[in-house]
Amino acid sequence: MAPVTVITGGGRGIGAATARRLARAGHDIALCYRRDDDAANAVLADLRATGRQAIAVRADTTDPDQVDALFDAATQLGPLTGLVNNAGVTSPIGPFTELRVEDLRRVVDVNLVGYVLCAQQAARRMAGPGAIVNVSSAAATLGSPGEYVHYAAVKAATDTLTVGLAKELAPRGIRVNGVAPGIVRTEIHADSGVPDRADSAAGRIPLGRAGEPDEIAAAIAWLLGPDASYATGTVLRVSGGL
Repeated sequence: MAPVTVITGGGRGIGAATARRLARAGHDIALCYRRDDDAANAVLADLRATGRQAIAVRADTTDPDQVDALFDAATQLGPLTGLVNNAGVTSPIGPFTELRVEDLRRVVDVNLVGYVLCAQQAARRMAGPGAIVNVSSAAATLGSPGEYVHYAAVKAATDTLTVGLAKELAPRGIRVNGVAPGIVRTEIHADSGVPDRADSAAGRIPLGRAGEPDEIAAAIAWLLGPDASYATGTVLRVSGGL
């Protein structure tokens, strides 16, 4: 029986790259996205072209009822074996003193509450061995001063969530790990008001360039797969040296 994996934020960037890589590796995919139907349908077509089963579910991961419906929909593919918690947002880059409370609440809601709700559903529904990968950020240990300290703080909470869940779910054979990307060439930088950030920040990255989504997807796929069978509670940094 093929692995069945739910991927949130799957319509673009790291989520889309992960979906494509996992489908090529034999996973059936439940792709969650929030608003861009065209992007999600394009990814879905690529997944089905590999011969795997795939569905796209429009859902807001901050809404418990929509999260429940997402995981209900995934059951049509078979027993759930994996979750990639990837849906995330940033907010405008700027000094901490200028942070708007509505931006703070949105970052916490999507990047932490959404992860908790999805992990909770996955843990409830995984009947046998399974794996959860939380997409964190190198910002969790760098702090992102002058950019988005609040986002960094929430990603640090993601790392703590990963460690705690790994210990709680290990007796059930469910592994929980994280991947902490550095600056990656995705559309998320436009949300922060600096769409060219992947290029402008290259000079401070030891490897001299931003990462590509598929480089992060490779790490996620490894943590979900059998080669990582003894890895749980770890956060794998894929950040070009940051």
